[in-house]
Amino acid sequence: MGMPQTAELWTAERIRALPDDGLRHEVVDGEHLVSPAPRPLHQIALAGLFRRLDPYVLRHGLGRVLSSPADIELDPRTLMQPDLFVTAALRVRTWTDVQPLRLAIEILSPTTARADRFVKRRRFQRAGVEYWIVDLDARLIERWRPADRRPEVQAERLSWQPGGAPAPLVLELGELFREIEGE
Repeated sequence: MGMPQTAELWTAERIRALPDDGLRHEVVDGEHLVSPAPRPLHQIALAGLFRRLDPYVLRHGLGRVLSSPADIELDPRTLMQPDLFVTAALRVRTWTDVQPLRLAIEILSPTTARADRFVKRRRFQRAGVEYWIVDLDARLIERWRPADRRPEVQAERLSWQPGGAPAPLVLELGELFREIEGE
């Protein structure tokens, strides 16, 4: 479940030392977050987003699109695994090579909603990273930029143009959600 384990202070080092139990373990500002394996629809959404982002990022030399499992360590008390993320780095050999991130994306599920919407979002914003929450049930994307107090909610079209890109990537969300649902 996406419930926090808050009885003690956790670190990235402690998370890495845990045995592989098939669950996703993360730590954000010392808070241990545990999630089960994602549902198939989550993985289909992940693949659909990857197929749209990757050619754009590569074509414009903006970095790399990667997915979790990952070890994104923002500080010794924060080790996160965003579902999908864009690093500005062109050459990535280790997880320390992925900084800085241009974008982090989480696909919402009932077990991760609290962590994705509040804990992880706030931490990515503090790190200066744009953050998207993909809500499959509502068929929308909440877009959070680092300084935002409220999300930009997109249900039809999302335009993303990171620094250095000559043109925006335009995601047709109706098409994306229909593909995810197999419609």
